Amino acid sequence: MKRIKSILVVLSVCFFTLSGYTQSEKDKKVIKDADEAVSELLKYNPSLRTYFDKAAGCVIFPNVGKGGLIIGGASGNGVVYSYGQKIGMASLKELNVGFQAGGQALIEIIFFEKKEDLEKFKEGNFEFDAGISATALKSSVSLDAKYTDGVAVFTHTKGGLMAEVSVGGQKFKYEPF
Repeated sequence: MKRIKSILVVLSVCFFTLSGYTQSEKDKKVIKDADEAVSELLKYNPSLRTYFDKAAGCVIFPNVGKGGLIIGGASGNGVVYSYGQKIGMASLKELNVGFQAGGQALIEIIFFEKKEDLEKFKEGNFEFDAGISATALKSSVSLDAKYTDGVAVFTHTKGGLMAEVSVGGQKFKYEPF
């Protein structure tokens, strides 16, 4: 019996080692930051709860850095959820051109209306162009933003100042657990 338990333990370790994603310390920090961002945003604007409750999934980027002077960009890492369960990590890259100056840090949340919309994101060929706009979260203001092409995007500025009228897009990468 003891030998069978030992074999099962070894097989379990091998299975989990070979079967996939191992969370790095950086990923663990992003997950912790995402959890804190959700709590902060729900206190700031409780009507956001409706999106969390009804969406098939979402990706939360708790720390997006954005900056530019004519040419701009943004970058961040986030956590992907499906029906409230963490399923993987994501990265965001943005490049844009236009009138812009400054820098800011923000939280970005992308909600997926249906499971098919989340699956498109997970396939890895997901990007936003100028046609998708984000709704800036304001304190206690009722959110009536609509899904566009199966997604609703919300941002909350954490700090900094940026003036921007630009055209560009965001590209995403997904890594399952």
